[in-house]
Amino acid sequence: MSVRRHALFGQAQNKRRNQRWPSGVDRFLFHRVASRHWPGADGVLPRLSRSADHGRLWFGIAGAMWALGQPRSRRAAARGVASLALASATVNTVVKGSFGRDRPVLHAVPLVRRLTKQPITTSFPSGHSASAAAFTVGAALESRRWGAVLAPVAASVAFSRVYTGVHYPSDVVAGVALGAGAAFAVRGLVPTRSQLPPPARPRTDAPALTGGDGLTVVVNPGSGQGAPPVLAEQVRQLRAALPKAEVVVHEEDAGPLTRVLEAAAADVAARGGALGVCGGDGTVNAAAGVAMRYGVPLAVLPSGTFNHFAGDLGVESFEDTFGAVVTGSAVRVDVGRMTPRGQGAVGAAAVHFLNTFSIGSYPDLVRARERWAPRIGSPPAVLLGAVHVLRTSRPATAEVNGRRRSMWLLFAGNGTYRSVGLAPVRRYDLADGLLDVRIAHGGRFARTRLLAAAVTGFPRHSPVYRAAGVPTLRVSGLPAGTHLAYDGEVAPAPSEFVLDKEVEALTVYRPTELPSDM
Repeated sequence: MSVRRHALFGQAQNKRRNQRWPSGVDRFLFHRVASRHWPGADGVLPRLSRSADHGRLWFGIAGAMWALGQPRSRRAAARGVASLALASATVNTVVKGSFGRDRPVLHAVPLVRRLTKQPITTSFPSGHSASAAAFTVGAALESRRWGAVLAPVAASVAFSRVYTGVHYPSDVVAGVALGAGAAFAVRGLVPTRSQLPPPARPRTDAPALTGGDGLTVVVNPGSGQGAPPVLAEQVRQLRAALPKAEVVVHEEDAGPLTRVLEAAAADVAARGGALGVCGGDGTVNAAAGVAMRYGVPLAVLPSGTFNHFAGDLGVESFEDTFGAVVTGSAVRVDVGRMTPRGQGAVGAAAVHFLNTFSIGSYPDLVRARERWAPRIGSPPAVLLGAVHVLRTSRPATAEVNGRRRSMWLLFAGNGTYRSVGLAPVRRYDLADGLLDVRIAHGGRFARTRLLAAAVTGFPRHSPVYRAAGVPTLRVSGLPAGTHLAYDGEVAPAPSEFVLDKEVEALTVYRPTELPSDM
């Protein structure tokens, strides 16, 4: 009985302590804010505070950042959302439950400032301030420019919590500290691009083309960002930065894109110049094969939806490529290769890939996306395609290096990828001589077990998932009707093939100094 009384007495003491907790300075600052007239703020800050409920303001900003289509903006948005999620979970499930501070008394706060719906949780710390700081600091760790843009908004949201009378100043300060800490914790788990080792090696000589003299750039208007206004702006940038370069916009009546690339490569090879390509990963893949055949350097101008190869190379904007072309800064990179073997393979051309190759569920997803994207747009098509594939796809059976396997997915990356869970994220080195091979096995409850491994973050410990770096891989016995995907393109798969690499086979322009986080 005495133990119970002691526990109850302790709880009562804690409650009284938490109720007394706001210091004199805290109360003084709160009342100074409440009693002071802030011109123009009454119509702005309460609305801003409400807009940040449940992170809506920050999710909206993240969506706008993503819609801009720039790699750095998208990385900043993703890191901001991840940081906000961690901060919100920490504050609302751990920290608030550990403190019992009451909300401030509103009698000193003018009615026009008060929120229509008052919060019912405890006061310490401020969840809105934590979310604001987490999103802003997270975005700033990827892009200082975005950090500078978002900082005044975050500061206004944090101040609005005191202004509207729902938090003491120390609640806000603690929330900001926790939010910033969450952003740095996310960076510890997933380093920013500026923290990672510079990709692609070794450096090599390439012609320095002053003003673009000797460069022919083939522009694919069908790439991800090839809407007419965007295309016109891309061509304008090209001609302004490299006035001596020849710009060829591929038209449908000009024949296949590869034919235009072949003609441009033959011309620049005779003049000792370089081939440029403006497009997404599929377009860059086609240009890389042509550049290898003619032995000319390739200049990549990223204008697709994802631009994986350009991002891993360290080229994030046209300006990066312009500078590399003018100074002659370039690197040599490996190129993945799929060579058909067995019956019917005589005379069949090898398929090259700069990023990834796969058979199994992913080609099915790409085909579904391509079928639905013209009607509903690319992002919804990806989501719908993923649901469709999970419901309808079946594992493929084949021999991999002589061993029979049932597989949901066989993935081969051109170079070793850094991963977050199951997802390959980025390559440190584009000339490491290795294929990053990953196999998701079929079998009883394989999809459920693989999903569980992905959610827990320990896929490499799952018995249905295997990963290894190898120089070559032989696959045989694929059933008819199997498809393969490479760099976003889909094609029928041969029944037997070999995967390997052409080591340091392609010369690509890349700036000497990689882009900063600006």
